[in-house]
Amino acid sequence: MSPATIRLLFIINPGAGNSDTDWEEAIRTFFSSRKEYEIHLYPFPNPCDPEQICTVIREAKADRVIAVGGDGTLKLVAECVHGTDTPVGILPAGSANGMATELGIPADPEQALHTLIEGEIKPIHLTKVNGELCIHLADIGFNAFVIKKFDEEKKRGQWGYVKAAWKVLWQTKYMEIKLTTDKEEVVRRAAMVVIANATQYGNGVMINPEGSLYDERFEVVVIRKISFTEIFKMRFTHKNFDPAKTEFFQAKAIEIRSRHKAHFQVDGEYRGKTNTVEAVIQPKALKMIVPKG
Repeated sequence: MSPATIRLLFIINPGAGNSDTDWEEAIRTFFSSRKEYEIHLYPFPNPCDPEQICTVIREAKADRVIAVGGDGTLKLVAECVHGTDTPVGILPAGSANGMATELGIPADPEQALHTLIEGEIKPIHLTKVNGELCIHLADIGFNAFVIKKFDEEKKRGQWGYVKAAWKVLWQTKYMEIKLTTDKEEVVRRAAMVVIANATQYGNGVMINPEGSLYDERFEVVVIRKISFTEIFKMRFTHKNFDPAKTEFFQAKAIEIRSRHKAHFQVDGEYRGKTNTVEAVIQPKALKMIVPKG
């Protein structure tokens, strides 16, 4: 193998939501004439033991690891390379590609593949939430309950989520919470509290307009009241929120305590009920391949 050869490992989720593209074929075709790259493809089984993916990544000793899938696939890869210097790329093949959107990764397969070889490597921060690596968003309350209902529904996609949200809307119980950050302590009545590493959910709802993956703080978004006006702003207009209904804090660390247990999720995965959520920043924890500029 030539000393200049760059070794790429593609971790492929065959069950990812975007079925319009044969990603394995697209990858092989794209690199067929680029002899300076050595590619290895690993379509993982479903269900898949995360440790199995970590073993594949460790043994491959790749120069770059590429997640071919959505936010869930990226999280699997991130958990395996966290704490190393191995750069991670994304080919947005999932039904939810929130982090790809966040990082400016093109949705077009050809352009996304070009980003892998022409882009730059930038470190982003992550959070640890109740001991679990969070690449995107975690929350307690309303949205976590929606995710639980959505997982139980047979109908998938955007309308499945809307149906689940409508059901939850009429069952929402407001939480009595205490937020303790590295700067302040506040008490609130809230329908939902979001620990926002990124700006938006995978479905395009902009929950945290001022967020950045490159600073060394995360945002805490307190939804004090479920409001159709606020939801419309988040999804479509992105106008300023009403501070009486949606409140923001910045933190490097936070503890959220709820008087009663509430539904909780991390990166779109329902984690049951809890009355305590602790989060801490993980600065420059993951090196990502992103478009230049």
